[in-house]
Amino acid sequence: MKKIAIFVDVQNIYYTTRQAYGRQFNYRKFWQKISAQGEIVIANAYAIHKGDDQQLKFQSALKHIGFNVKLKPFIQRSDGSAKGDWDVGITIDVLETASQVDCIILLSGDGDFDLLLNKIQHKYGVEAQVYGVPALTASSLIEASSEFHAITEAFLQ
Repeated sequence: MKKIAIFVDVQNIYYTTRQAYGRQFNYRKFWQKISAQGEIVIANAYAIHKGDDQQLKFQSALKHIGFNVKLKPFIQRSDGSAKGDWDVGITIDVLETASQVDCIILLSGDGDFDLLLNKIQHKYGVEAQVYGVPALTASSLIEASSEFHAITEAFLQ
């Protein structure tokens, strides 16, 4: 049976699906589709912790589906901008996992991950699939993936 690891850039998926469709990503539908393709051995969702009720409910729902929810504090800078970036954490976890699975699935449109996907495919021969909103996914990330899946109506709530 195919061993699958899932890594979700929650902020990226939230904002891109909202911007493109005005709707939310349906993690339960996604989980059902992926679990039909093999054994999900790791499923991490990387989110920002603001502590509001709606966010806590969402994180609880992700855990109920089967995700490990990894949280970073939300940092408001003095200039008003915000920081909440999981790129390095996701990269480390993917690199640590790639040798143990057949397929890495990344949910993100962030082009910064293109080098990571190229690396794990060449070093470990692992499949690297990407799920992203087509218009908002970096072309370099699409090119670096072994398979790109467009997040369309079928994956929305």
